[in-house]
Order: sequence, then structure tokens, then C-alpha cells
Amino acid sequence: MHKYMQKLILFFTIFFYFENLLSKEEYFLTLRNEKVNLRQGPSFDYPVKIFYKKKYLPVLIQDSSNNFRKVRDHENNSGWVHISQLTKKKAAIVVEDELIMFSGSTVYSNPIALLKRGRLVKIKKCNENWCKVVSGDFKGWVRKESLWGLL
Repeated sequence: MHKYMQKLILFFTIFFYFENLLSKEEYFLTLRNEKVNLRQGPSFDYPVKIFYKKKYLPVLIQDSSNNFRKVRDHENNSGWVHISQLTKKKAAIVVEDELIMFSGSTVYSNPIALLKRGRLVKIKKCNENWCKVVSGDFKGWVRKESLWGLL
């Protein structure tokens, strides 16, 4: 029984090591321009699937091929975008039906605005549970768990 357990532990150790080695690191970027093409493949020869019309829309980078990045958006659309159309500026999408923006990073601070699902917010900074954001004329803090576009 003891040798069986050693072999089992060795198997899982090797399995998890190679799984982590082969897994791709995913990260978020945002769209650089008001108009960005999402293509079916990683070159300008592929047809456009979607025309994005929202600057700073966050996208999850899942793969790369030369100067193209495979992205997924908050609605699970995926395709390829040229790297020149992406930026490291931080933004996120509200994923709750209604999200209260507060003056401070606590629910005991003053409420400032009510943000609806799908609202784009620019990220100024985040701590463990809260992010300071800007949306339209409003600046304040929202719960980090209510946003899509952050890891």
C-alpha cells in the first residue's frame, strides 16, 4: 500500500507540474480605439466577426499569434485583434444588475451613484476588495467582485 501511495503522489506531482507548464497565462487589456475589429483568425486576411465601438472595453487575452491576440469579451465573444488596437489602461464592466458607488472603500461611506449592469468604469486603483473607479462624471469606490476585467 505504501509504494502505491508513493507512485500516486509522484504521478500527481508530475501531472500538476506539466499542466501548469503548458497552461497559458491569461490577462486583461482594453481596446485602444472607438472602433476595433474582432477577426475570425490571426491576420488581416480573416473576415471581421464583430465591430467593437467602445474605447477601453476590457478583453481577456487568451492566446497570441505574431501581432494578433486572441481575446474574449464579457459576453463570451472571442476572436483575434491586432496588438496595435489594445492598451494596458485598466477598465472593467459592471456585472451586477445594480452596483452602488461609494465615496470610500466601505459600505459605511456615502453612496454616490448607482451603476447598472454593462456599465464601463475606468480603474484608478484597487485594493484587496475595492476599486476606485471613474464613470462619467462620478468618481468613487465599488466592490471588486462586481466587476469583469480584473484578475
